Amino acid sequence: MQTMTTPRAPRSGCLTLNASYEPLVILPVQRAVRLVLDGRAELVEAHGTRVIRSAGREMPLPAVIRLVRFVYVPRRMRRGVTNTILFARDGYTCAYCGRHRDALRSREHLTRDHVLPQSRFARRAEANTWENCVTACSTCNNRKADRLPHEAGMTLRVVPAEPHFVHLEWKVRRLTALQRKYVTQFFGADVADAL
Repeated sequence: MQTMTTPRAPRSGCLTLNASYEPLVILPVQRAVRLVLDGRAELVEAHGTRVIRSAGREMPLPAVIRLVRFVYVPRRMRRGVTNTILFARDGYTCAYCGRHRDALRSREHLTRDHVLPQSRFARRAEANTWENCVTACSTCNNRKADRLPHEAGMTLRVVPAEPHFVHLEWKVRRLTALQRKYVTQFFGADVADAL
């Protein structure tokens, strides 16, 4: 087996498309190269003129690959609430004061707030739903404490809802303009705008 030397891989990795051109996942470049070499994927787009070399072979550095065989992916991807996706869903903005994370003071940070406090549920896990969780800055979350927003004299600026499965997967990913083009082509411009 030949070993190939990989130039410094882009931080965004390699976008992997299903055989139907549906964007599936961002893979490390080394894994994408292995899939192409094994014949399980084909190169669709390369990172400019960058190449990977071995003693007897040279290939373009993959930016986008497509699987040769179709992989079934269930449409309904219900996932639990995570802060990473929650913050991305809410645009890294406090649902109460409207400040973006870039506008927070040095000791402030984004937190998860339960619109209906956890203490009002029989089981705490029931409180962690997309419809009950919003992004809040630490100041607003402390001010609201264990109360409903109107009890604390606060107004909720958004209506929390479960994000579309595409947003769950792609909103938190670092895509290059080239990779974003494939997500847009498959899912539509409105999804790309939301990303």
